[in-house]
Amino acid sequence: MVAAVSGLGSVFGSGDRKAGLVRRLVQTLYRSALGHSNSAVIFQNPDDKNTLLQIGAVRQGQARLVRGSGVDPGEYPFLPEPEGTPVVTMAARLLIDKGVREFVQAARLLLQRGVKAEFRLIGDPDPGNPATVTHAELEEWRAEGLVRLLGFCRDIAERYAQSHVICLPSFYGEGLPKSLVEAAACGRAVVTTDMPGCRDAIEPGKSGLLIPAKDADSLADAIAYLIDHPAERRAMGAAGRALAKREFAIEKIVEQHLAIYRELEGADA
Repeated sequence: MVAAVSGLGSVFGSGDRKAGLVRRLVQTLYRSALGHSNSAVIFQNPDDKNTLLQIGAVRQGQARLVRGSGVDPGEYPFLPEPEGTPVVTMAARLLIDKGVREFVQAARLLLQRGVKAEFRLIGDPDPGNPATVTHAELEEWRAEGLVRLLGFCRDIAERYAQSHVICLPSFYGEGLPKSLVEAAACGRAVVTTDMPGCRDAIEPGKSGLLIPAKDADSLADAIAYLIDHPAERRAMGAAGRALAKREFAIEKIVEQHLAIYRELEGADA
């Protein structure tokens, strides 16, 4: 049996009482589901692995680390930055935990500072999810002129090619965010939070910048820095492209998964 944990979500990251009750139930279910004698559990970042080891949901010998679900560098080409006003893009499900409000507030702060930039938000609300951003909020932001709301887009590579900086100010329980892997493949500098999964998707200070979670001021400062230092921004983008080809290329990720299956088959023989 092979199980893949692509992030622990908001249950393990929240400190409120309701989340604590749900977390205890989830811990019990994890222990039950992952107790197979000949099994491996794949994690996308070391924090998630350590969390489930600490609660006894997995055994040390079961845990495997595979960094994300991979990206095809050929489908996410590294193109030169466009000319003109810097474009700052965020692509995510529009959940509060993904840092959408911080992204919009950072846009507001930079507008107040006179920084020239265009902010683009890709994604849709998630109806039924209590953490979703509402359509009313989106309309307020649209009316305020803070961000361009692009909705759901399939052409992420093209959208990133039109951008100068990619943001994901998430404090959600990420595995290893696909949007950051795609940004790296496209050779774009990243600003993200010092949170599990997010910090594992970049080389801090080399392919992008880390900021504290839930901190719109730090997000605005980091974006402004990259806008004001285009040569360093482009160097970070190039480092991200090298990282994507070295660590996140789909062929490497697939081979790591196949190796786990071969290992378990050998143990079962």
